Amino acid sequence: MALQSDQHLFEAKFDELLTEMTERDLTDPDLVDAYKRLREILVYNVTGGKKNRGLSVIGSLRELLPPSQLTQDTLQRALIVGWCIEMVQGFFLMGDDIMDGSVTRRGQLCWYKKITFLSELGQALDLMTAAPLGQIDLSLFSMQKYKTIVKYKTAFYSFYFPVAAAMYMAGIYSEEEHNNAKQILLDMGGFFQIQDDYLDCYGDPVVIGKIGTDIQDNKCSWLVVKALEVMSTKQRTELEACYGRKDEASVAKVKELYNILQMPTLYHKYEEESYQRLQKLIAQHAQNLPHSVFLNFAKKIYKRNK
Repeated sequence: MALQSDQHLFEAKFDELLTEMTERDLTDPDLVDAYKRLREILVYNVTGGKKNRGLSVIGSLRELLPPSQLTQDTLQRALIVGWCIEMVQGFFLMGDDIMDGSVTRRGQLCWYKKITFLSELGQALDLMTAAPLGQIDLSLFSMQKYKTIVKYKTAFYSFYFPVAAAMYMAGIYSEEEHNNAKQILLDMGGFFQIQDDYLDCYGDPVVIGKIGTDIQDNKCSWLVVKALEVMSTKQRTELEACYGRKDEASVAKVKELYNILQMPTLYHKYEEESYQRLQKLIAQHAQNLPHSVFLNFAKKIYKRNK
């Protein structure tokens, strides 16, 4: 019941914020077109996702504060912070789609495709493994480098950021408690990105809302890094000849190699091990924090298909 209520409150808050951001100074006719454009951008790029990051702020706050302390003012501030995080997410996705040359996002045309402009936006950490002049160099890929990319690209802002915001709003400023939460949430964020990498290759585009392009884009994904750890020298040579290339035959060959190496089996094994590890991390590091803060996150991502 609380989740449905939070969803409704969160959706309603966006309408309120949208009005505040796009209709507050309509007395100046020179700003009408600019505000109209801003409204279109926000509605198209911010509202279409699952909103897990934003909802996690209010959800975490409900676990951290007793109902008597969750005032209307505190609730409203949590909703605003949640939407701020969703807007950051929307910004990152727009840049990511341009960098990858993606066609669809969240079941609709990518924004840059819709309005036909190109930009040099991108996420620097995700480019750190890009080969110069389009030359493929799989030696740039390692599990350690992958974990670094994931930590700073995904885990901090998608997992630790929403809970940390809720903790500060609940009056929890202890560095120790924040470090404890960070240990759990960064691990969880790492697993989330691995899921994304797996779904990019094996997910149903209709369900996940986009067509995966990690292979074509020469991405340092979990699948390719894990495959490099277990494949033979001959298979590595085959992978080097096909990875990072746009033609369908090369993409199909990479997927064939993944299947020969039983990547789906390795992924599902990792998924179970990761979930068990998260349970232990929660028991170890969340002694003074409600376990439900972290379990709610875990339930959202465990065995997800989009």
